[in-house]
Amino acid sequence: MSWNSYYRGDGEPRDVTLAPPPPWRRLGTHQPYRAFLPPEGLTDAVNAALYLHRPLLITGSAGTGKSTVIEQVAAELRLGPVLKWHITSRSTLPDALCRYDALGHIHALRIGEATERDATPIESFLKLGPLGTALLPSERPRALLIDEIDKSDIDLPADLLDVLETGTFEIPELVRQPAGRLAVSTWVSTDTAEIEDGRVQCTTFPFIVMTSNGERDFPAPFLRRCIRYDMPRPTADTLRRAVQGHLGLGGTPLPPDADELITRFAGRVARGDQLAIDQLLNAVRLVTDADAPTGERRSRLLDLMLRDLSGA
Repeated sequence: MSWNSYYRGDGEPRDVTLAPPPPWRRLGTHQPYRAFLPPEGLTDAVNAALYLHRPLLITGSAGTGKSTVIEQVAAELRLGPVLKWHITSRSTLPDALCRYDALGHIHALRIGEATERDATPIESFLKLGPLGTALLPSERPRALLIDEIDKSDIDLPADLLDVLETGTFEIPELVRQPAGRLAVSTWVSTDTAEIEDGRVQCTTFPFIVMTSNGERDFPAPFLRRCIRYDMPRPTADTLRRAVQGHLGLGGTPLPPDADELITRFAGRVARGDQLAIDQLLNAVRLVTDADAPTGERRSRLLDLMLRDLSGA
């Protein structure tokens, strides 16, 4: 099928059979951690964090595989599904520990009063957040990704200090209830946890990976509680092996066009351009397809896919 078999911009309806997605875009089946190649020193940093029960802070540019690290560790050590807390400027510690649907609770109380039914218990309106779920008592550590912590409000790293040190937190809405055990939903939608007297005490510290794009500095008290690792800039050799892994080629040599593209990509990264590996994968997929465009159109498409991420 030729490239022109897709969208042509002529407004004419047609039946089109789209190409299958590349391996890294096959939803539900692709496991990127299988193709991830840890750079030098990363395995030592992971093992130190596991041994010392300390969070691992990984800093590096976008698309270098920072968030893939925990997926690979969790799979190798059978830690279960990775809990994920994606940070924004609005992220807060209470939300990460336990979320309370106050409006839903008030609405249920009003309906109960109007219909003279028993009130829905408060625990029905509580749900443990990703950090709260990770700190539940467990024989084996859970895996928690705190992604892009450098995008947080300036106070969040300091707010985390006590929880990361003690592994303990209280749920205010339950502390005010009569003493006892109450079942609360966890971040894993099908599970509940028994909370006693509104307090959670971690028994095995979770394996926590925090990622940062290096867009801000962190306070010393926060940094001293972390094992820190800086992702190196990828070389042509590491990029080549990563592309082979994602394409499922093993040690099979890449076509000359792909190899040339990887060399140029590595050169741009070395000069300081902000580029992600998935951009390279997309570009390689394009140039190695038998029906891909050639000439000027090919150049325009590669320019589109390999735009520097630091600009608009």
